[in-house]
Amino acid sequence: MNDLLAASRALLPGIVETRRLLHRHPERGNHLPLTRRIVLDALDGLPLEVNLHETTSGIAAVLRGKRPGPTIVLRGDMDALPVQEDTGLPFASEHPGLMHACGHDLHTAMLVGAARILSSVREEFAGAVVFMFQPGEEGFFGARLMLEEGLLDTVDPRPTGAFAMHVTTWFTSGTLQHRPGPQMASSDEVHITVRGKGGHASAPYLSYDPIPVASEIVLAVETALTRRINVFQPGVITFAMIDAGTTHNVIPETARMLGTVRALSDDTRAELHTILRRVARNVAKAHGMEADVRIELGYPVVVNDPAYTAFIDTVAGRTLGEGSVRPLENPSMGGEDWAYVLKEIPGTMSYLGACLPGQTPGKVPGNHSNRVVFDEEAMVHGMAMHAAVAMAHGRGEFTAPL
Repeated sequence: MNDLLAASRALLPGIVETRRLLHRHPERGNHLPLTRRIVLDALDGLPLEVNLHETTSGIAAVLRGKRPGPTIVLRGDMDALPVQEDTGLPFASEHPGLMHACGHDLHTAMLVGAARILSSVREEFAGAVVFMFQPGEEGFFGARLMLEEGLLDTVDPRPTGAFAMHVTTWFTSGTLQHRPGPQMASSDEVHITVRGKGGHASAPYLSYDPIPVASEIVLAVETALTRRINVFQPGVITFAMIDAGTTHNVIPETARMLGTVRALSDDTRAELHTILRRVARNVAKAHGMEADVRIELGYPVVVNDPAYTAFIDTVAGRTLGEGSVRPLENPSMGGEDWAYVLKEIPGTMSYLGACLPGQTPGKVPGNHSNRVVFDEEAMVHGMAMHAAVAMAHGRGEFTAPL
């Protein structure tokens, strides 16, 4: 396993070059033609069966070992965010209004590195690996679309394990943190339109003002959440936008509210939806108005398979060294479409620390910030972990409990 770290370090200069090329040319959504081209060029010459998806820019590249064994999926997401970069890096985004602010450029580059390492040991490698280069993680359902296009049918035998990592400045560079069970929340959008009756601001009694009703809905929903949701089953409802009115002396006809709903279990998720509909409609009704509530379902809960996560702990301990794997104390209320893969096959998502040396984890700009800077050295551990997990899975070290 020390050889994997050495191989990763030897590859690092080239992988950093790939990462920086991706960082300079971010693309958003499910269709990433330039990103796909960069990845394909980086994989050129490797003994891979490359499958180009048609509904997205997804790539499913298969490496078959020389010996039979089970199949694993390793993922690197490729898309960027609508963020104007402010890092001052020499390889900063050249595309105005777009930035790899969540580290997906590192994820993609690490997966390229893992493909190179595993290709170099193909003669002694058992099983198969599906390298899943995925677009559209940032709200575009890229993982679901790749599954619908047959990702898991790309190779026989069908994958029986899945592993992904997400870099973060929350943790010390090169360390892994994860937890069995729910690790990241479901993520839904709520749209509420309060319908009143417009009029002159000097005579509100002649109108039905939707603005105070929208404000009351915000407070009433938060109160209901504390009284209807078990504190040990977290749920979050946040209204991030209220849009109403055009000037200082006109009461508008409507007030529009946009928010997010997050939960760590399907039961809590359903209860939050019920709370939103009941409270919004009845608060509006109490004031003689109406509230239309529309909830757009987003990503499911990310649930790490307990047995697979224990397997990852074992592999990580011997690959990265004792102390490099740390239990994640609390789940995150952020969302991730890796959840769709984990609903199909057992697997794990790990956070890979990428805080720059000399800085304090969690005290510097984090994911989605226009100023976030990740430690590229963390990719050494990321590449080694991808390769180690794939090799251990291929040897049959993971056995699903009966």
